[in-house]
Amino acid sequence: MDWGTDLWDQGDVIDKHTQAGLDLVERYIKFVKERTELEQNYAKQLRSLSKKYAKKGSKDDQDCRFSNHAALQEILNELNDYAGQRELIAESMMTNICVDLIKFLQDLKQDRKAHLSDAKRAQQNLESSFKQLESTKRRFAKEWTEAEKATQQAEKTENDTNATKIDVDKAKQHAHTRTHTAEECRNDYAAQLQKYNKEQNYYYYTEIPQIFNKLQDLDERRIRRLADGYCQFSDLEKKVQPIISKCLDGISAAGAKVDAKQDSVVFVEQHKSGFERPSDVDFEDYTQGIKAASSDSSLNLPKFRSKLWPISRKHKTSHAEKHVPPPAEDFSHLPPEQRKKKLQAKIDDVFKKLHMEQETSEALEKMKGVYEQNPNLGDPSTLEPKIAETVQNMGYLRGEIAKYETWLSEAVGGDECANAINNNNHHHTPNTVVTSEKHQNIYTEFDDEFDEFSQCTALYSFEGNSEGTISVTDGELLTVMEEDKGDGWMRVLRANGEEGFIPSSYVKLSS
Repeated sequence: MDWGTDLWDQGDVIDKHTQAGLDLVERYIKFVKERTELEQNYAKQLRSLSKKYAKKGSKDDQDCRFSNHAALQEILNELNDYAGQRELIAESMMTNICVDLIKFLQDLKQDRKAHLSDAKRAQQNLESSFKQLESTKRRFAKEWTEAEKATQQAEKTENDTNATKIDVDKAKQHAHTRTHTAEECRNDYAAQLQKYNKEQNYYYYTEIPQIFNKLQDLDERRIRRLADGYCQFSDLEKKVQPIISKCLDGISAAGAKVDAKQDSVVFVEQHKSGFERPSDVDFEDYTQGIKAASSDSSLNLPKFRSKLWPISRKHKTSHAEKHVPPPAEDFSHLPPEQRKKKLQAKIDDVFKKLHMEQETSEALEKMKGVYEQNPNLGDPSTLEPKIAETVQNMGYLRGEIAKYETWLSEAVGGDECANAINNNNHHHTPNTVVTSEKHQNIYTEFDDEFDEFSQCTALYSFEGNSEGTISVTDGELLTVMEEDKGDGWMRVLRANGEEGFIPSSYVKLSS
């Protein structure tokens, strides 16, 4: 697929799409610049950066279907995964990416501006030709009417017995002149019509397709260059630490998955209108007694010109146009198929939250039982508020599931609805079984932790310069006092009695 053939009437969409691509490059350049400034700060600042550049809101959902947009999102996700190790990375990195991309972006902007100017100039030329056609047609209609009047007047004068021969000759001469002038106007109109149809055909089948294909080539070059920038983003960093190599490989994979051609296919599928190009304008022969018609009725083009010109004139958006009503909670504002997908996705999301709450509830009940058997470990009553809160949350989530399933049944309807609900329950039931089995093992391990503390061995040396951290040496045997809570840190006890936090990725647990 190419833009010139399939998107011949989507000039405004192509304009916005190519501008969005340039904005994406600028966003990536700014991202790398700020990344180098934040590199020496703690992991929290790096996570904040990745969150800042993540796309927000439903307006960006369509862009996420493009691989070059989605690749940047994957990079930000990978960056957030290894954010706990970012304070260990050297200060300088990746400045060369910004320099190359800024120069490349300037060239793209100049080329894009030139192509859009060519498209607008071509449209202005065709509009000018159309105005000339209208003018010659009106002149032809006027002159032919005057010629008919002059001919009738000559015949009337010739039949008048009181008219002299001079009067008759004069009337005939005037009628002949008018008829000759009308014939010339007719020929001018026919020539201008032929010229306009030829120009229109060239405009829609040659000129505009060539310009739009150039814009497609420009956009695909941008995507490929941006993909290279994504890969460079990780290649320069891989030299720093082997611990984060897995995350960096994920970033490289995100850049490698960018497919310029596929992005163009997705773009075409999203915006292809299916309209046919305008047909040739018919010739209206006033010599056959056809009454002069208005411009809008004789030439079909002006009726739809404002809709089908590939590039429309830009205008300021009013406050009322900018206001968009909020989407309905039951997604009733969407088409049926899209609504069903949204509701099903919402149900899946709530089911996941319910499973998490169930796991939390079971863990709290297990911990409460351990405290009741071993009062020295903790007070069971301190867990009651959390248990009650978890039960309340599960009740709320079950209500949400019932609400969305009701809306889903309305959207699906009939037997198809029953099948959808059954499939939904079947989809989530195995997860519950697996979760129960998994947590049975977790609780067994949980009991064992009260018998003795686990041991671990330091894989790398670590300098504990921050408050709460300690220094360890490569190969040192340590006692785990507190497991990693998901933030990338664990509390350990050294043989000399010193206790503090170290990165959990720097140790290997003893079997």
